[in-house]
Amino acid sequence: MNAVAGGGAGVACLPGADCVTSGACARDGRCLRGTEQLLREAKHCAHLAADRCGLRVRELRAIDELTAAAELLRSVWRATSTDQVIHFGLLRALEQSGNYVAGAFAGDRLIGCCVAVFGAGYLHSHITGVDRRLQCKGIGFALKQHQRAWALARGIAMVRWTFDPLVRRNAHFNLHKLGATASEYLPDFYGPMDDGINTGDASDRLMADWQLTSARAVGAAHGACVDADEVVRGARVTTLLDRVDGKPLRRGYPAPGQRDGRVSPLAPPRVADAGPGRVLLV
Repeated sequence: MNAVAGGGAGVACLPGADCVTSGACARDGRCLRGTEQLLREAKHCAHLAADRCGLRVRELRAIDELTAAAELLRSVWRATSTDQVIHFGLLRALEQSGNYVAGAFAGDRLIGCCVAVFGAGYLHSHITGVDRRLQCKGIGFALKQHQRAWALARGIAMVRWTFDPLVRRNAHFNLHKLGATASEYLPDFYGPMDDGINTGDASDRLMADWQLTSARAVGAAHGACVDADEVVRGARVTTLLDRVDGKPLRRGYPAPGQRDGRVSPLAPPRVADAGPGRVLLV
C-alpha cells in the first residue's frame, strides 16, 4: 500500500487557502512566503499531468463513485473482499469528513484512486491504486500531482506514506519521479497482512516524506527526475541488496543485533527475496 504514518512537519498557512479560515495556521504559526505562485504552478502541473494521460482527476463524492473506488482497489490488490483493502463505508466517512478521496477518470470509467487523511501537521496518504492493465502510464503521477495541489491549497506542505522497500518500481516512483525522501525504516509496520497481493509477506516499510514546496518536489512536478540514490543516502539508510547488470547483488548488512544508521537488527536478506522488479533498499 501507499500508506503513511509518523508525526511531523507543522502546518504552513498559504495565502488565500482554506486554512486561513479554519485556523490551521494557529497550530504552527508559520506562513510560507511567495506561495500563491507556487499554488498556481502546482495546479497547472496537476492539470498537465492529467491532460498528458487524457484523464480527469477530481474528488469522489457520489456513492457509486466511492463503491467503484473500493472495488478498483480490491482488484489492484488482488483481494477477495474490499474489507481486506478499504471498504466503501470507510471511503464514505473519509470523504464526508473532508479528507482526500480522489479518482482518475478515462471518460466515465474510474481507473485510479488515491485516499489520504489529515495527520498532525501533514497529510497521511493511505493508499493509491491504478487499474492493473494501465499501470506505468503516468496515471499514478497525475493522481499524486492532484493530491499535491489539493494539499497546498489547504495549507499543508508535507505528505507522508510508507512503501514496500522490496518493490523497486515503488521506490523509483516515490523517490525519483515525485521527489520524496526516505526518512525512516519501519520493521513489521502492519504486522501480518491479508490483503491479497501482500498475503504472507513481511510488512517492513520505508517512510516517504514528500515536502511539497521543496526544490525536489517542484522540479519533479515539472518533469525533472530526482537522483534516487542521493535521496536514499540522505536518509542515512544502507543498501543491503542491489542490482548490477540486472542481477541481484549483496552489498553487506549489519550483524544480527547491531544497528547501522536507521536500519533495524533484522536477519540478513536472501538473494531469493529479489524477484523481478524488486530490490531491497535498506
